[in-house]
Amino acid sequence: MRERYGQCDLNQAEVIVALGGDGFMLRTLHRVIDSDLPVFGMKIGNVGFLMNRYSENDLLQRLAAAHKVSLNPLCMEVETESGTSVSAIAINEISLLRQTNQAAHIRILVNDVVKVEELVCDGILLATAAGSTAYNFSVRGPILPLGTDALALTPISPFRPRRWTGAILPSSARVSFEILDYYKRSVSATADAHEVRNVIRVDAFQDKQTELNLLFDPDHSLEERILNEQFR
Repeated sequence: MRERYGQCDLNQAEVIVALGGDGFMLRTLHRVIDSDLPVFGMKIGNVGFLMNRYSENDLLQRLAAAHKVSLNPLCMEVETESGTSVSAIAINEISLLRQTNQAAHIRILVNDVVKVEELVCDGILLATAAGSTAYNFSVRGPILPLGTDALALTPISPFRPRRWTGAILPSSARVSFEILDYYKRSVSATADAHEVRNVIRVDAFQDKQTELNLLFDPDHSLEERILNEQFR
């Protein structure tokens, strides 16, 4: 591909062509998060939900005809047991997971109002629409059509409350997680692939100021693919 179309430094590029799977696409988006460069992915990995079909032909024509999809990531602000503060960005989801054999006990607040006093669980996650078909869907969370102004809040193996299966929140919501009994029930927090261990509080919200741009072939609609996942 380089021999056929050439390549330039990132600071001179107008578009990035990412060759791989969804994991590589996420890493690429994190790398260019401070730029306005659009990313056109082509699948040569195992999972290619965010990727177009791979072909060495007509790349320039495909780029010219591609449709743009804009995504707003999630921001995670973490306080750890040692007093450290950590921030990270997530394109798919922010997840909290127990670190030991003991279930996590987590208090959930939405816009500083307690919604779940004590969730006993393996964990919980907050997913964007783009990420709702990934980890969120595997733990029976709802699929959110792209463009939906909402986030999916989904528990992972909840024990108490037994009947709580999660919530769909407006994208403007600020969600806070307080770890109860953190001294013996340790919990980690992960924004996509960035993990922070021994957390005691996590605040999560959508970063409306940051916009990531993906490019798709006209016959490869991300919106349509997310919609179709609900009927598989």
